[in-house]
Amino acid sequence: MSRTVLVTGASKGIGRAIALGMADRGYDVAINDIASEKAGLDTLATEIQEKGQRALPVVADISNQEQVDAMFQKIFSAWETLDVLVNNAGILTVSLVENLPEEIWDRVFDVNAKGTFLVTKAVIPHMKERRSGRIIHIASIGGKHGGPGQAHYCSSKGAVIEFTRVLAMELGEYGITVNAVCPGIILTEMGRNNLGTQAEIDAWTQKTCLKRLGEPEDVVGSVAFFAGEDSAYITGQSLNVCGGIIFY
Repeated sequence: MSRTVLVTGASKGIGRAIALGMADRGYDVAINDIASEKAGLDTLATEIQEKGQRALPVVADISNQEQVDAMFQKIFSAWETLDVLVNNAGILTVSLVENLPEEIWDRVFDVNAKGTFLVTKAVIPHMKERRSGRIIHIASIGGKHGGPGQAHYCSSKGAVIEFTRVLAMELGEYGITVNAVCPGIILTEMGRNNLGTQAEIDAWTQKTCLKRLGEPEDVVGSVAFFAGEDSAYITGQSLNVCGGIIFY
């Protein structure tokens, strides 16, 4: 029987690449996003099925408790088990602190931090009962390094990194590992919007040791590693996937 994985925020970008990459590795994939991204989810589901794996698209806003509960009801009605959770859903806006509206700060934390908390909390009883599971958070090097105009985003991702460490302490005795992947600058739609100009893209390219920015597919291998048995003795860690921008 195939192993199963849930990827949140899966309709495009890094989430989409992870969903397809996990299908390539023999996983059945539950894919989540908000209602406005349903068409992308349906297209992705078809691509996963064409790879010979089951796909389960689930529309839900992960920052809403009722919708998270309904999402897991649908997953566990369709599948008996969920082996891996990938908390990928996230949003990014750019604003200096003095110009940052309170509602934007709250929305970024609602999705990036609270959403990760709600989805993880919902799956813990299932994984504890089975005494097995892999929880993988997609954080960011911004959660370690920070950057002007991104106080709200970097703070939310820093919270995810610390959440990873605490969860590892709480869940290890149940055979559950919890790790974070910290992408650098990945050329998704969100990443390009953040960079803005070709000049900024070129400047950041030169700051990487590999002299290139990342593609969504560059993140997949680290997620698959944390999902598999080769990482069975690794938990509470945050792995940079940034081409060599930061080193801690």
